[in-house]
Amino acid sequence: MSEVVIRPADRPGDLGWVLQVHGELYAAEYGWGSSFEALVARIVADYAEQQEADRAQPGPAREAAWIAEVDGDRAGCIFCVRGPDEATAKLRLLLVTPAGRGQGLGGRLVDTCLDFARDAGYKRMVLWTNDPLVAARRIYLTRGFALTGSEPHDMFGDGLISQFYELDLS
Repeated sequence: MSEVVIRPADRPGDLGWVLQVHGELYAAEYGWGSSFEALVARIVADYAEQQEADRAQPGPAREAAWIAEVDGDRAGCIFCVRGPDEATAKLRLLLVTPAGRGQGLGGRLVDTCLDFARDAGYKRMVLWTNDPLVAARRIYLTRGFALTGSEPHDMFGDGLISQFYELDLS
């Protein structure tokens, strides 16, 4: 039986790994290129900058990120960041590597993120995803997220559909 751990993304190399694995995996599985990797880099950099700012102003944490490990190897990640208002959190960058799939890591990561958001006082959580990410969508729907909108785009390739989801956390 594999040892699975969900831990804070606070070790040297964690944020770099998040960027690297997103770039490599989405290129291999979906053909997404540098525009996707640049988006992930912005999300990770914004998170890192916010973590530094939050350290300077003590108080309850409003953002967090986690790494899933299987037998000591990184196998997944997720971020909870501030949304457009004080009541709203955003779920970002859920990913489970091929080696980590089939062990419930995605669900455990989402549950960790949801628990944190509730404890941090958020009233709702939103997320943005794309239609090819079927396994992630299944996880979101089983946790009660509702589709609130969709629209075609070509940011990472032709024929993609952006999907927006929301969950009431109360």
